[in-house]
Amino acid sequence: MNDGNPGTLLARLDRPTAAAPVRLAAIADPHVSTRADGTSKLFEHTLDHFVTAIEDIEQRDVDAVVSPGDLTKDGETWNADAVEDALDALDVPIYAVPGNHDVPKEGDDHDAIPVAAFADRFGPGGYPFRHQVGELDVLGLNSAGTADRLAETHDGHVDADQREWLARKLQQTDDSLVVVHHNLPSVTEQLRRHRDRVLEDMAIPPTMREPEAFVDVLADGDAALVLTGHLHLPLTGVDRGVREIATPTTCSFPQSYLLLDITPEGTEIRLVPVADVVGLELAHDRRARDSTTARGLTSMGAARLASMPLVIDD
Repeated sequence: MNDGNPGTLLARLDRPTAAAPVRLAAIADPHVSTRADGTSKLFEHTLDHFVTAIEDIEQRDVDAVVSPGDLTKDGETWNADAVEDALDALDVPIYAVPGNHDVPKEGDDHDAIPVAAFADRFGPGGYPFRHQVGELDVLGLNSAGTADRLAETHDGHVDADQREWLARKLQQTDDSLVVVHHNLPSVTEQLRRHRDRVLEDMAIPPTMREPEAFVDVLADGDAALVLTGHLHLPLTGVDRGVREIATPTTCSFPQSYLLLDITPEGTEIRLVPVADVVGLELAHDRRARDSTTARGLTSMGAARLASMPLVIDD
């Protein structure tokens, strides 16, 4: 192990637990791009940030890597190739679900990789999936869609078939980690509150459709933890007793990934930066000036970083 306490404590949770400790790395929204630059995502630095994260993760004695998606800029084959090349440095498996930028969209000016190909490269071969890492059940869902579903929007949706699958799997597990790209209502509501109280012109990024139906399945099945991405921020919320942790991005402020230590006592989550102070300052400045919405998200991110840890269960 590279460091007993890397990064900054983000959360200490009662669940999930594991009799034999499990360590996971969670990496979200790298938006790897090899042919673009600019924007608050710092496209020209996305591959470097992703490689830095992978190199650091490789030193942390993790059992697996999970990702709630948006590995690529927009599902381009050349960017998927770059992601795959970077992941070759890992000696442990990665279990990724697609994000809204990984799947084909009607406005694409290129052929995005099919979801089946994404699953073969970066997931366990299909969605939804259940995979055990030690004694921990990892359940992955596709909220981003396919060429035939949600192709006209960047909204998310866990459809009825996946909800039925999830209900069955949750009945078969004790403590499960659910990985999905889009966010639950309580996290999305934090953006609306920021808009209403601080920045009225801020737009709300694409959201989950039928979120309550999804939350009902999670709550009825006593899901221990839901890991999301999408908003590029470290956030947390609770919906009907279900805890969500939103994973920050490696591409824009605050460039970082998460380490999850699941033990018999519970789960400790730490935020690990992938940029130095100068890189973080650049990303903060670029994101704060990119758009009104980006400025609002930057303010929220800075406030969460100043408030760490975000949750400590009693």
